[in-house]
Amino acid sequence: MRLAFSTNAYLRVPFDEAADRIAAIGYEGLELLADVPHAWPVGLLEGAKRSILEAMRRNRLAFSNLNSFMMNAINDYRQPYWYPSFIEPDPHYRRVRIDHTRRALSLCDELGAPHITTEPGGPLAPGHDRQEAIDLFVEVLKPLAEHAHDLGVLLLIEPEPGLLLETTDQYLEVAERLNAPSIGLNFDVGHAFCAGEDMPRAIAKLAPQIRHYHFEDIAATRVHHHLVPGTGAIDFAEVIAAIRRSGYDGWLTVELYPYLDDPDAAARGALEVLKPLLGPTEAA
Repeated sequence: MRLAFSTNAYLRVPFDEAADRIAAIGYEGLELLADVPHAWPVGLLEGAKRSILEAMRRNRLAFSNLNSFMMNAINDYRQPYWYPSFIEPDPHYRRVRIDHTRRALSLCDELGAPHITTEPGGPLAPGHDRQEAIDLFVEVLKPLAEHAHDLGVLLLIEPEPGLLLETTDQYLEVAERLNAPSIGLNFDVGHAFCAGEDMPRAIAKLAPQIRHYHFEDIAATRVHHHLVPGTGAIDFAEVIAAIRRSGYDGWLTVELYPYLDDPDAAARGALEVLKPLLGPTEAA
């Protein structure tokens, strides 16, 4: 297993600077934000793509993931990360999310990243039936799963508190209906903690589906607010031991977007806590 850091904590600097700083702190990989200011797919010119790849090569970094969950570029007044969602009542606004995800999958292929992560359906609108929303979510994802398969990349769904899919069991309901090899699970440890999941049990049960992990800490209140690992209530030694037992040997990406004022300190603090837990061989 290897540690990466998400560039969504570096929204105040351009991508090449974020990559330089993440590598200098000691991470082997990074998660590229497919959003402003780093890699919003709409209008991302070939020169900008080459610059991203050059920064990765210069810093000897690998892509852990491409984050297409956040959509700050749209800046929806309700919440700039979740909206527009895959279950928007307005089909034209829903199309904005669908098209963004399709472009992000194509960008993932162009850059040589393994997969993208996306939202699990937004919050239910007032009067919106949950089963109807699930049905809509499944239908919307089918052509995206086909596009991912054609490109040879993966589309990972990330359950989140307050959204349509909050738990791993709810994710399985959708994944089983899709039955698509290009669909997988992004297991966000903090989100699972907020949802009250038995982490070792969930990791073991979902092992065949999990293709990537997000790491952040959460307070004992289980309120959804990302904290630097080691400053909340999550037992990361237990979590990493469960991941190791599951046979997973991929990326663990630290996601600390609330730390815009000092992302370097947050990245260093997370590395200091997590790196020793991986063991001397894996952390080398």
